[in-house]
Parts: sequence; C-alpha cells; structure tokens
Amino acid sequence: MKDKQIQPLRIIVDRKWPPVVAVVGYSGAGKTTYLEKLILTLTRRGLKVGTIKHDVHGFEMDKPGKDTWRHKKAGARTTLISSPCQIGMVRDVDHDHTLEELAPLLSGMDIILAEGFKRSSAPKLEIFRPEATKDPICRHDPNLLALISDVPLDWGVPRYALNDVEGLADFLISYFKVASTVPGIRQGTAS
Repeated sequence: MKDKQIQPLRIIVDRKWPPVVAVVGYSGAGKTTYLEKLILTLTRRGLKVGTIKHDVHGFEMDKPGKDTWRHKKAGARTTLISSPCQIGMVRDVDHDHTLEELAPLLSGMDIILAEGFKRSSAPKLEIFRPEATKDPICRHDPNLLALISDVPLDWGVPRYALNDVEGLADFLISYFKVASTVPGIRQGTAS
C-alpha cells in the first residue's frame, strides 16, 4: 500500500477590503483641505474613514532622540509604537506601494480616502481649479468617478462644487454602498 501524500491545508479567506478612492489634483488645488472636510462629513455620518497619503519625497514620522527613532536608527526594519489611543508604524520598504498593497493595513474601515496616487487604477475624484493648473490630471482616465470643481465642465462624470462636500458624501455612500455601523445615523444626510 502506497502512502498518501499529505497535502497542506489551504485556508481560503474571503477578504473584502474597504472601498478605496483616490483624491487627486495638482499641488495647490486644495486636496488636503477638501479631504479634511470630507472626512469630517463622513465620520459625522457614522462611517469609519481611513486615509492614505502618498508622498513621493519621503517623510520623517518620529522625532530624533525618541525611542522609536532610536530603534530605527539602530537597524530595526519596522518600528511600531502603541498607546491606549493610537498605533503608529514606520517600516522600510523596497518599492513605492500601490493602494492595493496598502489597503489591507486599514482593515476595519468603511471607506479609505487616499490623497495622491494619480497613476493608480483606483477610482478617483479630481479636484480641479484653473488657478492651480490649466490642464486636468484625469480628463480621460476611465477610473474618474467625479469631478470637484466650481468650473462648469462636462467630463461625463458627476461634478460637485468645492463647497458641496455633503453632495459628494451622498454620492460616495451610494456608489460604494457603505453604511454606518452606528445605530440611528441616516446615511443620506448629516445628523
């Protein structure tokens, strides 16, 4: 009798990451300011919002002399700091990670808003202000979901005025079918 070869157990996990949408626009278009308002609007509606910021220039998160900074300088590839209120991580990487690679780090969120990542295949919202640039980034991008601009442009996608954050929040909630986990909060309007 021939021994049966034991096959490794394969566990298949159906992971459904939160929807990711990239907010893009040229420097000076107001991406960060707009995102602050959008985050506030969505969280007031009971959604858990995660964010990812793309910085092609690099950054320094920890202050020189602090323990985690000293750990990194001593050679740690990943440094994590934890407190009762928050967790922070600095990790060395070998490439500029895509949104698809970063999204799993924000599991448990209802939606992830990314600032930047204009070349990604993620759904995008473009903030367009002619005073920041004459040419849009995503005019012909098939992943453009909506335009945020006070300029009456018809790009074949919904356009929201810069002050219509509530309207864009309604659109995102409907488009991605995200719902608050907080009882009693209506999704269509802020409470």
